[in-house]
Amino acid sequence: MTSRLLAGAGQDLKYAWRGLLKRPGFSALAVLTLGLGLGAVTAIFSVVYGVLLRPLPYPRPDRLTAVWEVMPSGRHARLAEPNFDDFRDRNRTFAALARYAGWTASVTGPAEPVRANVTAVSRDFFTVLGTPPAIGRTLTAEDARPGAQPVAFVSQAFWRSHLAGGAGSSGSYPAAPGVRDLPSIHLRLEGRDYAVAGVMPAGFDFPARTDLWLPAELEPPNPSRTSHNFAAIGRLRDGVGPAAASADLDAIARGIVAEASERNDYLMRGAGAGPLQTELTGRVRAPLVLLLAAVGFLLLVACANVALFLLARASQRGRELAIRRALGAGQARLMRQSVVEAVLLSALGAGAGLLLAAWAVRLLVRLAPPELPRLEAVGLHWPVLVLAAGLALLVAAALGIATAGRPEAFDPARGLAAALAEGGRAHAGSRRGRRTSRVIVAAQLAVTFVLLAGAGLLGRSLLAVLAIDPGFRTDAILAMDVDTGALDDGADPAAAKARRSQLVGRLLERLAPLPGVRQVAAASALPLDGGLPDGMFLLVDERENPKTPQEYEALAKQAERRGTADFCVVTPGYFQALGIPIVRGRDFDSRDGLDAPHAAVISETLARTRWPDQDPLGRTLQFGNMDGYLNLLTVVGVAADTREDGPETPPRPIVYGNLVQRPRSAFSVVLHAPDGTPALLAAARTVLRDEAPTAPPRFRSFDAMYADVLGSRRFNLILVGCFALTALMLAVAGVYGVTAYGVAQRTREIGVRMALGAMPSQVVRQILREESVIGLAGVVAGALGALASLRAIRALLFGVTESDPWTLVGVGFLLAAVALVACFVPVRRASSIDPLVALRDE
Repeated sequence: MTSRLLAGAGQDLKYAWRGLLKRPGFSALAVLTLGLGLGAVTAIFSVVYGVLLRPLPYPRPDRLTAVWEVMPSGRHARLAEPNFDDFRDRNRTFAALARYAGWTASVTGPAEPVRANVTAVSRDFFTVLGTPPAIGRTLTAEDARPGAQPVAFVSQAFWRSHLAGGAGSSGSYPAAPGVRDLPSIHLRLEGRDYAVAGVMPAGFDFPARTDLWLPAELEPPNPSRTSHNFAAIGRLRDGVGPAAASADLDAIARGIVAEASERNDYLMRGAGAGPLQTELTGRVRAPLVLLLAAVGFLLLVACANVALFLLARASQRGRELAIRRALGAGQARLMRQSVVEAVLLSALGAGAGLLLAAWAVRLLVRLAPPELPRLEAVGLHWPVLVLAAGLALLVAAALGIATAGRPEAFDPARGLAAALAEGGRAHAGSRRGRRTSRVIVAAQLAVTFVLLAGAGLLGRSLLAVLAIDPGFRTDAILAMDVDTGALDDGADPAAAKARRSQLVGRLLERLAPLPGVRQVAAASALPLDGGLPDGMFLLVDERENPKTPQEYEALAKQAERRGTADFCVVTPGYFQALGIPIVRGRDFDSRDGLDAPHAAVISETLARTRWPDQDPLGRTLQFGNMDGYLNLLTVVGVAADTREDGPETPPRPIVYGNLVQRPRSAFSVVLHAPDGTPALLAAARTVLRDEAPTAPPRFRSFDAMYADVLGSRRFNLILVGCFALTALMLAVAGVYGVTAYGVAQRTREIGVRMALGAMPSQVVRQILREESVIGLAGVVAGALGALASLRAIRALLFGVTESDPWTLVGVGFLLAAVALVACFVPVRRASSIDPLVALRDE
């Protein structure tokens, strides 16, 4: 029995293969259509799996959690250092907790100075992640204490690219105690020498793109419970879930709040914890699920198209099926043949889809916005391949069921002659098939409507974002990031301050006359670069200016003195370089020298909210908690609002200090250079090398930074738009195919009507009227589906609602017009039928 079934299946497979080879055009179109749908789904699911579903590459990743503080407003925030210490020491649910904070710094080592991403981590960081170094040793409690010999742990990529895989060594400093299999290598950054104690394994990348990990405990402790400087992770004890850990931390936090002496808006009201993977990918979950749903719709359209192809082919094979049935072929055998053909087509389509997916995955990784996490985990992993195989089987079953019922139209009781006659006329018996085809086309149009509407809403959102003025110039602005920390080695604070201020002045003086430069300035932080640091300031005068932490805390308890704002220090000319108007007062100038009273420019939002209907000029405030300078800031000007975080974020209150008076070791030079060329970059690099030889620069354009801010929106729009246009083309092909096939089946009817006196225009109008019902049904169903389903993308829209009538009406007209055009060609051909030829052929 089994051998007969296998033999029969083999015969069916050979027969189906010969049938596909006989019609190469049909076969290629069907395989490519299925390959397009299956490949798109596989490619997008590979991103979804790699980013959202694939476990983190650490031992027992389900035990890893992110930890956060909960602010009075309800938002999540980073941890203050003493709060973290209490969480670590008093919790009963974590096996280990660790804190970390990252920044970019200039690093000097055996090779040329480089800019590196540095992360300060507490002693249990590598224990929490369960990943020891591949070379050397791990971080120990001895390393994490004040006065310990500084050690560093480097990434595999940094080890190979900048330390020559350990081949280079200065030999000037001993290796850290306990190091095994490591040569003596040291790195210098921010005035401190670090011995390389370990090299992390390839693929270890937490936080993302870190080059060096340093012990956080080397820095003096910060006693403030309102300085939220650290992110935190933890490893749960066995048998403890995230909910229990969150409740544990929240109880500790409430105890801290009850005992805290600091009382202001930056003191937490609670704490919480959640799965680390969810915390890392939460921001991109909704867009990725949206894209997966979009390609699911595209696959439905592709399957509908192939079903139409198979139904049309089955109708054309009416004579053959009638003869086989009359000669004794059973209904089950004919149905099995249809299913085998569908399985073969699906298998070929799946193969084409995997080839397309392999190419598309590489393209998606290149197109992905920089904030998309875990891109290194994206690939055609085995769960992705299992999904592709499962979808192929599902498609095969659906296509087989859609076409296997076709032989039921041939009843042997009606006789071979009747079956052959019906097959020849291809009219009466094909009404059911035409109705099925029309339903499939209407469904195609409905699904395409939803995709087009989604793409239209995302497109309108992007246009709405682009229409917003960020408040500063983004074109022709070049940024040069500089870190001069090593230049301050051995200098006392006053000398270091003077040296930094003089260095900034010399740099700007030498960069200003370079060819193509119109304005040049410097700033401690740039817009579009992750946001300015924010903090709490106090409204005080010279007599009240606090000199000790106790005095500061006492004043901070007075709500009328407190304010919150972003903080940035800039040089004179910064506002002019970025095209930010000074709407009141003045800009920084020569009156604001190194030893003069410290001046400040504030934003319009701060002036309006803090001093409504009052003149803010001359007001004094204390913002020393942001940069360590305790000098009072006197407001000398008000600048127009800017959207530092991007056009979608409303303006925030900002306090600008003077970089000449409050210099930094790390800053960015901005050059307004409309005619900027590669020669300008080379000249700027030479100037910096002359003034600060150990400070490697990083160049960026504001255009590129602005594009990165819009990267997520652009990524979503490009992909959904491509899927929608592909679905539209497939739907048009379906409308054209069904109309052309229907006209061909009605050749005799049309010939008779025209022989009886019907005008060609009448024939065209009648057929168009009949076919327009398909388009209307598809558009109406699509509009209803869009209203129901597009609520899912509400969070991704900006300046437009998911039920925007202009978008829905525009998509409806577009889809109806395209469907009408697709109908017109076969209908126009029908009007040119010669009645005599049609009747003679019949």
